[in-house]
This record gives sequence, structure tokens and C-alpha cells, in this order.
Amino acid sequence: MSARSGTCIVVGASSGIGLAIARRLAQSGRKVAMLARREAELATQVELINDTLGRKAAFAFVHDAADIDAADGLFARIEQSVGEVDELFFVAGVMPEVGAEEFDLGKDRQQVVVNMLGCIAWGNAAARRFQQRKRGAIVGVSSVAQDRGRVGRPVYNASKAGMDTYLEALRNRLWRHGVRVTTIRPGFVDTPMTAGLKLKGAITADKAAQLVLKARDRQKAIAYVPGKWRPIMFVIRNIPSFVFRKLSI
Repeated sequence: MSARSGTCIVVGASSGIGLAIARRLAQSGRKVAMLARREAELATQVELINDTLGRKAAFAFVHDAADIDAADGLFARIEQSVGEVDELFFVAGVMPEVGAEEFDLGKDRQQVVVNMLGCIAWGNAAARRFQQRKRGAIVGVSSVAQDRGRVGRPVYNASKAGMDTYLEALRNRLWRHGVRVTTIRPGFVDTPMTAGLKLKGAITADKAAQLVLKARDRQKAIAYVPGKWRPIMFVIRNIPSFVFRKLSI
């Protein structure tokens, strides 16, 4: 991990990959604005990071990623109270259980708003500032699920695909202004969101965070986490639709 200074924002920082990223950023000398909707859990994690490091490196901001209209104002408040931000990590996401015969618009709306529109709201807030400053980095944690439309979670796949395409467009807009945008596509990671799924070969959230920051340091456009998922998803993407629809993957 390269040495850096300044302030970064982690949206979705109270558990899982987001928390692990925030810890590693704080350990590297960064000031970290940690955002999450679960106030008590967020406060506990912020206090733990600061106590461990013996300094105030982490700062708690209660925020529900579904509240997309609050993103720009909260970004400004973070800069006023913590310092100028030069990196944004959007890690928030929801993946409700969906039955095989279930079509629930409420669950669908939640996934689109948090996973895709939340990323857009925070990405826009960061892009507007970073473009003007001619520097900065945006890292969005998408999913390998975005590569195909699976029968199990149609709207989760779609919301991550929308997020992925938005990040690509943002990257194509901002590179000429000195701003980097990295899309992370994790495979199986052991987090509270995937608890109970019995995922074989899942990596820890901390290992995923390590790989995310490595991709950021290498200025990757797209990174599969871990890298073995790149050839796996290449194969899956190229399975003909009439075959894919019969598979339980």
C-alpha cells in the first residue's frame, strides 16, 4: 500500500469490505470519514480504530446510502469538518433474499436505489470536485454478479451492472482531468451480506480490502477480486444464452 495523506470517504463502512478498507486506510496514515446507517455499530468501529491507533484517524457520519439526495451536502460537510477529500470508496450494497418465484418491487427498488443510484449520487459528488481540482480517485465495489443476468437475483445483477457501466462512463469522462476511477468486481467474500450462503473458497473481507487497495495503487480500470475470477467470468460471459438459462449458476 502506497503512503498517502489527506482525507478519504468510505460509504458502507460499518462492516465487511468497507470496514476492512477503512481500517487499512487509517493504518496507512489517512483520515477516514466512515459512513453507514447503523449508528451504534459505526460508532463502535470508529472508536476501536482510533483506540488501536492512538490517534483520531476515523470519523463517523451516519448515512443511509438510500438517501441519495443527501450525498452532495454530506460530502461538503465532511470536507468542512475533516478536510479536503481526495478519494471516495463506494462499498455500500444490499442483497435481500429473493425466492425463486418471487417478484417483489419493494426489494427491487431498494437494490436499485442503494447499489446503483447510491453509487451515482456519491460518484457525482466526488467527480464534480475532483474534476475541478484535477486530481482524486474514485473506487466503486461492484460484483462479478454484474456480468450476467442470473435467475436467483435478477435485480441485484441488474443494479450492479448499472453501477459498473456508470463507473466506466465516469472513468472515460475523468481520466483527462487527472482523476482515476477503479471498478472492483469481487467474487466470493465472507461478509455479513453473504452470511449463510455457504460460499466455497470465499476470501476474508480484509483480504478483499488488501486487493482493492492494491488495484487502486496500480491505477487499475477494472479489477477482479481475487484475480482468479477474471478467467472464470470470461467463460461465464461467453456461454450462449440458450445454454446459460438452463444452468444453476
